[in-house]
Amino acid sequence: MSIVVRTLAERVYENLRDRIVAGRLGTDVPIRQDAVAAELGMSKIPVREALARLEQVGLLVGRTNRGYVVPPMSVEDIEDIYSLRLGVEPRAAAFAAARANDAERAVAQSASGLLENAAVGDPVQLATSVHNFHAALVRPGRRPLTTQLVERLLVLSARYLVTHLPRSDRGPQSHLEYRSILEAWLARDAESVNLRLAAHIDQTLQELKRGFLRSN
Repeated sequence: MSIVVRTLAERVYENLRDRIVAGRLGTDVPIRQDAVAAELGMSKIPVREALARLEQVGLLVGRTNRGYVVPPMSVEDIEDIYSLRLGVEPRAAAFAAARANDAERAVAQSASGLLENAAVGDPVQLATSVHNFHAALVRPGRRPLTTQLVERLLVLSARYLVTHLPRSDRGPQSHLEYRSILEAWLARDAESVNLRLAAHIDQTLQELKRGFLRSN
């Protein structure tokens, strides 16, 4: 029975996560457990678990007597998220590059291919592909706390990528950077992975800040 509940909770989590990332759930609209359960036609147990997980990763904030709400986006959050990524992710990927086995290297190459072919007109799919590529570079390090932190930051980054990157012209340059990062990672060149990934994350941060300030 617990396996079924966990599977349902994962489905609810992914459903709500994608709607939040896509901007389909407003920041001023309460998200209530009963309403979500009724909408999705399931019990409140998996919904409760999914909402708690979304709060844990920072996509929802619990409000007393109001249920949950989506926190507003801000340039301060962009700086916070990407500063943390800069402090952790490049070194984590460099560490993982030297330890990845053949299967993990194949996963990273597959994630790169999917990212190359992600539909520009589908920002959520693109953000998911970006997440999967970055995560594939870090997971082979087998450092659970580091991986969990990086993946949480990638989830939070997705909201900003979906909202602001489609308006920029950074796409072609980003793909060149991804190829360069993967090339260094597959060569197990830790120093180059660190430098290239840090430069990529910083360039994305600057573009997101410019996009956010232009639209506000």
